[in-house]
Amino acid sequence: MENELLKIFDQQRNPIGIASREEIHKAGHWHETFHCWFISFEDGLPYIYLQKRSAAKKDYPNLLDITAAGHILADESIRDGVREIKEELGVEIAFDELVPLEIIEYSVTRDGLIDNEIAHVFLYKSQFTFDAFKLQKEEVSGLVKASFTDFTQLWSGKRAEITVEGFEIDQLGRNNTVRKKVEKHEFVPHELSYYEDIIKLISEEIVKE
Repeated sequence: MENELLKIFDQQRNPIGIASREEIHKAGHWHETFHCWFISFEDGLPYIYLQKRSAAKKDYPNLLDITAAGHILADESIRDGVREIKEELGVEIAFDELVPLEIIEYSVTRDGLIDNEIAHVFLYKSQFTFDAFKLQKEEVSGLVKASFTDFTQLWSGKRAEITVEGFEIDQLGRNNTVRKKVEKHEFVPHELSYYEDIIKLISEEIVKE
């Protein structure tokens, strides 16, 4: 995976070449990623879906994250990003079913890794039940949902914890139902501004419903 080739860009988003994923994260080159957030509506109320990253992941194991996300390879277009949904969650979705939200410049530096992403962010309004998802257990060990209102209040500081429910995969590969309280430290530490942007963008789409 570290040898994957990705397009790299300058700070004005002009393409300047191709480099390996490993080199990109060492040098801090800007590169493109695909982020897709799932929401659903139940009794008129919105819910947001979160993947639980596998314990085997090098970065941020066992933490809650974007519903589906990944890197755009050098020979791919943004439309090809939907493969991440199929690979990680096991459901087929056409690119045209996604709602484009925004391109967000996302930057995190930690432990010698410099992650400068040009994140193409999308929304998917899901009608899937949890039974429909077939997780790529090497990458994703669970899928849960939370009230979007609760999620918003968590990141605005109005709540210290929220309830999530869904399922997780155990060591025998079985799906086990979960319902539990989670706090901010159980999420991938994206910049607070990223979460705030996502909440604002999704909120604008929810209003249209």
